[in-house]
Amino acid sequence: MRDENGKIHGGCNIENAAYPQGWCAETSAIAAMIMSGGHSIAEMAVIGSGDLLCTPCGGCRQKIREFATGDVKIHVCGEDGKVKQTFTLNELLPSSFGPENLGA
Repeated sequence: MRDENGKIHGGCNIENAAYPQGWCAETSAIAAMIMSGGHSIAEMAVIGSGDLLCTPCGGCRQKIREFATGDVKIHVCGEDGKVKQTFTLNELLPSSFGPENLGA
């Protein structure tokens, strides 16, 4: 993930036997961004294995929305890092609820 200053932040899945307690890679990348002083997502790449696209889950889409505008590009990549498809956040999360809905 690249923040508004061009800094790259990595993340990884953190598995837990109690499934709801794990962290998705997108969540840990956002946490890394915040801890290093970043405030917004400028662009993101999601890497996954298998033949199907590995897009962010619903919870991560909402977390991304808290730190990104609808036109932010999310590149979905294979294990080799090559882009399979690119979406905007609006395409992945249409008619979203974001910080502006809270008056922020």
